[in-house]
Amino acid sequence: MMSLSGVSTICFAGSYAVALLLELSRLVSRSAARRVATIGFAGAGLLAHSAFLYYRAASRPGSPLSSPREWYLLAAWLLVVVYLYLAIYHPRQAFGLFLLPLVLGLVGVATFLAPVEPFPRESASRVWGAVHGASILLATVVVLFGLATGLMYLEQARRLKRKRPPLPGLQLPSLEWLDRANSRAVVVSVVLVGMAVISGLVLTSLSHGGQLHWTDPVVLGTLIMFAWLAAAAVVSLFYKPARAGRKVAYLTLVSFVFLVMALGVGLVLDTGHGGRRQTDVNEPRVEESLDETASGRL
Repeated sequence: MMSLSGVSTICFAGSYAVALLLELSRLVSRSAARRVATIGFAGAGLLAHSAFLYYRAASRPGSPLSSPREWYLLAAWLLVVVYLYLAIYHPRQAFGLFLLPLVLGLVGVATFLAPVEPFPRESASRVWGAVHGASILLATVVVLFGLATGLMYLEQARRLKRKRPPLPGLQLPSLEWLDRANSRAVVVSVVLVGMAVISGLVLTSLSHGGQLHWTDPVVLGTLIMFAWLAAAAVVSLFYKPARAGRKVAYLTLVSFVFLVMALGVGLVLDTGHGGRRQTDVNEPRVEESLDETASGRL
């Protein structure tokens, strides 16, 4: 913890600034070394950025990442994640010329303009709860979209392999389009589930005075799902043989199974996510209060 306390916004802002200068150099010349250096500086900045946010969250467990300054820095962190994905997946496109200035602008606003005082705990809980619920909802939709495109890919590949004409009224997109849509669905679902994990941990910390319930079945299920989706995203990004599309399609099918398991845990088991535990805890209190009222009247 002491080593992380030395990380400041200057550390990762400087790395992002160097990455932006390297992106600007693409206007003059292009080289593989420049691309590697750009990703390296952006990645180093993201690592320092993550350490800074982690230290801020750990040093104030009662209200982690709940100030305007930290929200600006968190938004900048997400933009850097998007930039690195695009820089790796679309190396010829100049996304950094437009994204990195926004990142530096957010870091600048957070450093010099945004208040450092945290929101009231009730307001912070409402905001993080909205982020948590929205990210889970969007992640579910994206995983289901990936399931649909994966099934369409497998059907289209099977039809083409057997050289059969499409059935009347069953015109499917090309394998190239389905492959791209499938891969992007995996990557987007990783980002959304990661947001759900982070916001869920912050929300739990706010609700339980800084304590994190790692043994909660929903928390464990979500972490396992995130790990699987991250592995699937790595495969979809770096596995490029001719049959990569089929592999990614199968990965999205398994991702759907993980989604069903994660959602099913919250519906079947007694966890802190939902009303079952709250109802079980409150019911004896209601009965006790009724008994005390009746005894008082007697």
